[in-house]
Amino acid sequence: MVGSQSRIGGFLSRVSNRRNERLLDYPLTPIQEERLKRLQERLQIPFDETRPEHQEALKALWDAAFPDTTLRGLISEQWKSMGWQGPNPSTDFRGCGFISLENLLFFARTYPASFHRLLYKQDGERAIWEYPFAVAGINISFMLIQMLDLYAVKPRGLPGMNFLKLIEEDEQAFDVLYCIAFEMMDAQWLAMHASYMEFNEVLQATRNQLERELSLEDIHQIQDLPAYNLLYK
Repeated sequence: MVGSQSRIGGFLSRVSNRRNERLLDYPLTPIQEERLKRLQERLQIPFDETRPEHQEALKALWDAAFPDTTLRGLISEQWKSMGWQGPNPSTDFRGCGFISLENLLFFARTYPASFHRLLYKQDGERAIWEYPFAVAGINISFMLIQMLDLYAVKPRGLPGMNFLKLIEEDEQAFDVLYCIAFEMMDAQWLAMHASYMEFNEVLQATRNQLERELSLEDIHQIQDLPAYNLLYK
């Protein structure tokens, strides 16, 4: 019996290895290759609080979030109201870089109604100890980068492979996917009646759901994702 189980295990392992080899051995179209390369270049840019364009992006995020409130400085206790950990948001970008600020700014500008609804926690029965909006956003950026295997030469799993179809249709697909993931995370948060200490569980549940959607056969553009309907402008 032990020998039989060993042979079965070996067979399954070989099948799995062949499947993984097939997943790795797929060609990229010139557009996919070019757009994946540009996205990967974005991942390499750290947030630098001394760069004027990074300072302007941070100010633009504040103006989009709180258009009627004047920001007193790039280091200010005001930032905590957006869900940063302290008065200097630049310290929170260390784990993910400038792209996480770009994601938040894209969300605010492209889907302002969704952005403000989540920022102000307007829907559902909320926890006493809510997730911090901005820091949650950085975690979502990092989760997507890992899930899509974007640091690899090319994605090695089915969700990442299907993502290449999305960026071929729309170069902003990663940023739109970020907005979808944020909406999904908030929906999971409410469904799980979660509180701050359960944020990682909520994020993992969000990742699982998004992986399932990105593994569907009929996904050819970002609008095909079922959760795309969560977004509104």
